[in-house]
Amino acid sequence: MHEMTVKTIGEVFVTDDDAGIILKREYLPAMTGLEGFSHIQLLWWFNGCDNDECRASVTEKRPYHNGPEELGVFATRSPLRPNPIALSCAGVTYIDHDNGVIGLAYVDADHGSPVLDIKPYTPSLDRVESPRVPDWCAHWPQSCEESGDFDWESEFNF
Repeated sequence: MHEMTVKTIGEVFVTDDDAGIILKREYLPAMTGLEGFSHIQLLWWFNGCDNDECRASVTEKRPYHNGPEELGVFATRSPLRPNPIALSCAGVTYIDHDNGVIGLAYVDADHGSPVLDIKPYTPSLDRVESPRVPDWCAHWPQSCEESGDFDWESEFNF
C-alpha cells in the first residue's frame, strides 16, 4: 500500500447570509479560468469524523429512515468511513480572485471544514443522463439545485 499526503487548500465558510470556500493564498492562481462554470465539485474532509472509531466503520445500521436495515458505507453518504472524504456539487454564486473566495449557493459542509480540491462541474464528464437509484431514495431531489430546499434532516439517521 502507498502512503499519501493530502494538503488542505482552504476551508468552507458558512454564515447566515453566505457560504463558500476561502482558499489559502498560495492557491489563488488555481482559480484562473473558473469563471463561466456554474457549478463545482468540492472535495472536503469530514474533520468531525477523523478518528479511529469513525474510520473503522464499514457498515451503517439504518443510516436512512426509508432505507434498508444495513448498508455498506460505500452505499451511503455517511461521514463514518475509512477515509472521511466528502464530495459535494455546489452552484457558484461569485468568485473573488483577490481574496481567494468562491461563493456557493449551498454547501452541505460545516463551517471550517477543510477543502481538499475543487473541480469544475462539466456535464460531459459529471452528468449521468439516466441514473438509477434504489427505491428507498428515489424520492430524493433530482438535482443539486433542489437539494438545498429538501428536508434532509428527515432522511438521515447520522
